[in-house]
Amino acid sequence: MKPIVLFLTFNKDAQEAVNVYVSLFSTVFGTAKGESKIVKTTRYGEQELNALTQLPEVDKDIMPGPAGSVKHIRFLLNGQEFVALNGGGYFGKFHESMSLYVTCDTQQQIDRLWQTLSQGGEEQPCGWVKDKYGISWQIVPGIVMDIEEGDDHQKSQRANKALYGMKRIDIEKIRQA
Repeated sequence: MKPIVLFLTFNKDAQEAVNVYVSLFSTVFGTAKGESKIVKTTRYGEQELNALTQLPEVDKDIMPGPAGSVKHIRFLLNGQEFVALNGGGYFGKFHESMSLYVTCDTQQQIDRLWQTLSQGGEEQPCGWVKDKYGISWQIVPGIVMDIEEGDDHQKSQRANKALYGMKRIDIEKIRQA
């Protein structure tokens, strides 16, 4: 059985977003957590786009792009496979009910991811950031889940209290709690 792959549907900026993500993860994590790269890019064909215009729910103003424009991009972030699609305006915006959870080992990793993903996006509480493409990310140190799932419930409560007061997570403040 093949692994489950997250499929992200963008309006028309899948290529830009994927380039940002792959470059960022390659820079922040290198090969320490696995590979980050574009695996394959496919493009829309004229016949395919013409067939799409025949669907009753597809308005020509919300088409994904002209023939030859990027359709799918299969890519890896830290060895995890994703697929991005330029679906056109038919698809709605991303929502915080789905987020990408990134476990970091160092404050430097958190800071770099946060800095890049928040550019043009929105900083949110508890280590969440929505990037300029609308994808919600949780940028979290590994110790958060260790504390949360540990046996010391008082420690977990203190760490969560500190966490709730942060946007970008500060590892040292979590440890002090």
